[in-house]
Amino acid sequence: MRTISYQELQIILEKHKRWLNGEYGGERADLRDADLNGANLRGANLIVANLRGANLRESYLSGAYLNGANLRGANLIVANLRVANLSGAYLNGANLRGADLRKADLGGADLRESDLSGAYLNGANLRESDLSGADLRKADLGGAYLNGANMIKSDLDFSCLPLWCGGLDINIDDRQAKQIAYHLVRNVLYSKNTSKEAKEAVKPLVDFANGFHRVEECGKI
Repeated sequence: MRTISYQELQIILEKHKRWLNGEYGGERADLRDADLNGANLRGANLIVANLRGANLRESYLSGAYLNGANLRGANLIVANLRVANLSGAYLNGANLRGADLRKADLGGADLRESDLSGAYLNGANLRESDLSGADLRKADLGGAYLNGANMIKSDLDFSCLPLWCGGLDINIDDRQAKQIAYHLVRNVLYSKNTSKEAKEAVKPLVDFANGFHRVEECGKI
């Protein structure tokens, strides 16, 4: 892990800015395996920067521009990425546990096998993102845009999924389908406020819903 001083970081950011603008003396930011724990990078321009394996734990990246950046395997535990632009970023294998990604743009981002457990994704744009194999346990996805997102084999236990049009057209697998069906069927059948018609409509799904991977814990319908 490379230690980067504040002064060094400022020089790297300035050279990166010049590189993006095609100016003399510019150089793409190479912060691979850099120790940036708790760094203040609010609003920083790190478009397509190389941050692979960097330690960004507890860093402040709110409003930062990280479009297309390489953040594979980066440590972003409880990092503040609120309203950051991460569209098209490579975050596969990154640790985003407990990170604040509220209203962040993650459209088309590669989040395969990433750890998003307990992350705040309220209002985040996850359209066309690849979340296959991601850990989304206890993640708050309320109000997130998930249209076209790939969530195959991702873990959704205790997560909060949006129930509006932003959560439509998600690519899910059988395991997740059974999990969602279990919650629907059980609530419809056990609620005092649902009609006989509604209860009859979901009964054919009981066996499928009982295939939920936590059915022994929650109880068969």
